[in-house]
Amino acid sequence: MPLHEKFRLQHHERTTAVFVIPPRVHLLDVSGPAHVFYEAADYGAPLDLRFVSVHPGVAHETSSSGLAFAQLEDFKSIHLTKKDIVFIPGIESHYITNGEFYKTIAPFFEWLIEQHQRGAKICSVCTGAFLLAQSGLLNGRQTTTHWKYHNVLKKEYPQVEVLANRLFVQSERIYSSAGVASGIDLGLYLLEELYGTRFSAAIAREVVIYLRRGKDDPQLSVFLQYRNHLEDRIHTVQEWLTQHLDKKHTADELAELIHTSGRNLTRLFKETTGITIGQYVEKLRIEHALQLLRDQQKVETVAKACGLQSTNQLRSLLRKHAGILPSEVLS
Repeated sequence: MPLHEKFRLQHHERTTAVFVIPPRVHLLDVSGPAHVFYEAADYGAPLDLRFVSVHPGVAHETSSSGLAFAQLEDFKSIHLTKKDIVFIPGIESHYITNGEFYKTIAPFFEWLIEQHQRGAKICSVCTGAFLLAQSGLLNGRQTTTHWKYHNVLKKEYPQVEVLANRLFVQSERIYSSAGVASGIDLGLYLLEELYGTRFSAAIAREVVIYLRRGKDDPQLSVFLQYRNHLEDRIHTVQEWLTQHLDKKHTADELAELIHTSGRNLTRLFKETTGITIGQYVEKLRIEHALQLLRDQQKVETVAKACGLQSTNQLRSLLRKHAGILPSEVLS
């Protein structure tokens, strides 16, 4: 069966996804979500990808890494509707508070406001939130951006509520994401809104996204947290735990990985990360379980994948996070 028929994509209207290319754009902010949408189109989703400059009639822009974009469309030629999406990526830091730059792209802001009024979803990635705020579309709304620029955004735009430690934020038809890889998460989330969870999960697998995160997840996954240290022995243990959540282990068995004693590993792990091995494993299990549940895996499958003996044990672990769990999981 063709994939578009498997997911019943032939019943959907065509969606246009516009990717804005400002000067000195951050490549991954564009290429991440754009590739997710490209793969979705390759699977048969009725999607059209278009790329525009923020300057009328300008067909070339250069990214922050030096790679150039060509054959960009004039945004004035594009008129969107409620089924369409605009992505605004991040740019180099010296642009985000540059009033003269914002004056030069005033026509783009007018176009952006018009598209939102026509019903299009407007999305920012990383410091793209500054362009969104400058347009006025974030006034009275919640947003997020890269953690390094939270305070700058708050100071420059006091009428905007900036949320810390959020992967992405949805406020009606305005979406903002924390930065870089979170643009991929946001792209997958939008595909889920358009075509359903199964389709979004299939695209995540296609682009080899091990952990597909949701809007309630923190900017730093637990799979990345507690790794900001230089102790190679503890990195080795953490990597093994991450890759073997379905396996049982003891401190002595883990200690063999780094040729030490269980007692010494227990002490070293706590000194290095600030939490115990047991606490770390519990955090890994919770995040992995939530991800699998979002992908509609069976509770029994989730429990096994997290190294738990029963679904009751899984429910007991997740009751700590009942506020973000589907009610049927806790029943």
